[in-house]
Amino acid sequence: MTPRAADRARYDRATAHLDAPLAIVDLDAFDANAADLIRRASGKPIRVASKSVRCRALLERVLAMDGFAGIMSFTLAESIWLARAGFGDVLLAYPSADRAGFAELAGDAKLAAEVTVMVDDPAQLDLIDRSRDGGGEEIRVCLELDTALRLLGGRVRIGARRSPLREPAQLGALARDISRRPGFRLVGLMAYEGHVAGVGDAVAGSPVRSRMIRVMQSAARRELARRRAAVVAAVRAEVADLEFVNGGGTGSVQHTAAEDAVTEIAAGSGLYVPRLFDNYTSFNGRPAALFAQPVVRRPGVGVVTVLGGGYPASGAAGRDRLPVPYLPEGLGYDPMEGPGEVQTPLLGAAADDLLLGDKVWFRHAKAGELCERFDELRLVSGEQVVASVPTYRGEGRTFL
Repeated sequence: MTPRAADRARYDRATAHLDAPLAIVDLDAFDANAADLIRRASGKPIRVASKSVRCRALLERVLAMDGFAGIMSFTLAESIWLARAGFGDVLLAYPSADRAGFAELAGDAKLAAEVTVMVDDPAQLDLIDRSRDGGGEEIRVCLELDTALRLLGGRVRIGARRSPLREPAQLGALARDISRRPGFRLVGLMAYEGHVAGVGDAVAGSPVRSRMIRVMQSAARRELARRRAAVVAAVRAEVADLEFVNGGGTGSVQHTAAEDAVTEIAAGSGLYVPRLFDNYTSFNGRPAALFAQPVVRRPGVGVVTVLGGGYPASGAAGRDRLPVPYLPEGLGYDPMEGPGEVQTPLLGAAADDLLLGDKVWFRHAKAGELCERFDELRLVSGEQVVASVPTYRGEGRTFL
């Protein structure tokens, strides 16, 4: 029996009393992945990215481990909800235009002390001021650095289009403005190198492309390390008591942690290890989050149909954004249909061994987005479901 076949048998036994569709998190794999992230961070604390988890119980679980500290959130409403629920040190990783949320933040001393918001433009500070509605609390802010690699005099850009702040002088100037502006306190700097942390460098069946990605990422790491150090120096020249410099992501933990200028690492996807994180030379995680769909028809030899399953992930549309049938091994999509909204035909010899009601286990392309499809996660340890916990959706929270 292959390791994957053993996992399938274990998951089927653990959930034999439950009907699909359902989603699970394998706690043994989840904890092993967390330990690997801690090992790669080499003593620097890891701020867990909530968008990759989207379940308060599992955020609590990972934050109870030595090596994790603080949350990186994705909306202001989520940040406030988490802070009111008792989570401390919440860094909102994206700028917000939530005026009601800023009014709530500015009017509550406890919230203002626990939540840090992201800015990269003085206009965002103006929006916050206009939103205060009489609230006078000091707002903690963080600056974001553009990490993209630029080549050929800037004509070629590799990396996400995020912050407009790129050069040390730009960030130093905004830091100076914030330090002189009443009602705000600059406490941090963030830089997410998604073209390194979120792009696999060992693409199956594509050795030339994989080599090109590794060359690009090596150059990007060197360029960013030099620029990030200079940016941190420029910002600290204006704000000497900067609390943190956040960088990295699941795919770059050990590289980012090696930079002296970085004080903490961000990671989240590496806890669940969705399919987009299979193709890395730097680490091997264990798939921890899966969902099961039931077999509902058998159209013919070598084919079964499962209920639903069409759960594409965000990003540029492509096959890599689709979930993959994972267990049993040997199933694939009909290329003329793919995964469907209400039914999905699956092809392969393994189909002939499946009966109506059997579960087919899938892996989502990205991490936390799976939780937008299910209102609870069944937590599996060994061959048992040891708990059922709500996702954000299960708690009635859909922040985006």
